[in-house]
Amino acid sequence: MRLFAIADPHLSRAASKPMDIFGPGWEGHPEAFFENWRRVVRDDDVVLVPGDISWAMRLEDALPDLEDIAALPGEKVLLRGNHDYWWPSITRLRQALPPRMHALQNDALVVRGIVVAGTRGWITPGSHGFTPQDDKIYRREVERLRLSLAAAARLEGSYRVVMLHFPPTNSRLEPSGFTELIEAAAPDALVYGHVHGEQEGLLRELGDVAVHFVAADALRFTPKLVHDFGSGGPA
Repeated sequence: MRLFAIADPHLSRAASKPMDIFGPGWEGHPEAFFENWRRVVRDDDVVLVPGDISWAMRLEDALPDLEDIAALPGEKVLLRGNHDYWWPSITRLRQALPPRMHALQNDALVVRGIVVAGTRGWITPGSHGFTPQDDKIYRREVERLRLSLAAAARLEGSYRVVMLHFPPTNSRLEPSGFTELIEAAAPDALVYGHVHGEQEGLLRELGDVAVHFVAADALRFTPKLVHDFGSGGPA
């Protein structure tokens, strides 16, 4: 059993919004995403998908994209990104999700022995153009991460991972409320995405926490291995 992560698939089967307008690296990206996932992921693996899943505006329109991901090998954990406008209440979403697909919001989950916590996140203080409105959203997201980590602390599991959509720091890698909470919780790994193109100023290490930047285009649309548990899975 292995743990993978890949963010930002930006699928649009019903929404008709191709990503190749953002550059040649996105040409044919849905096909690459699905082909590479099938190539590297086995059915007993777990894959984290931290945000920007579908361009759809309504859950009904996002379901074809969710069903396409659900048909891929492995068990999946979804997190909301800033472009996931289709994401409804967590209760409604969980009722609509296909089997072996989980959604994380303001809580924590145990999936095949892996404890998963996280929140969408937001740009952090010191970021270019950071406004009072950004500060309000940032503080709300920090509190949501606090709630999620508290929920995770009550769950049993020998491997713990935190999912964010946004990077947990600004481009100068200054500490934030997110990094403070994550360092205090001391999970085994942190995964995040959101950033496309230029990759300077991205957090690559955080104390003893293994940090993984998993935006799909940076990975050439191939899920990144976060941890290999061997044949037995998490102890």
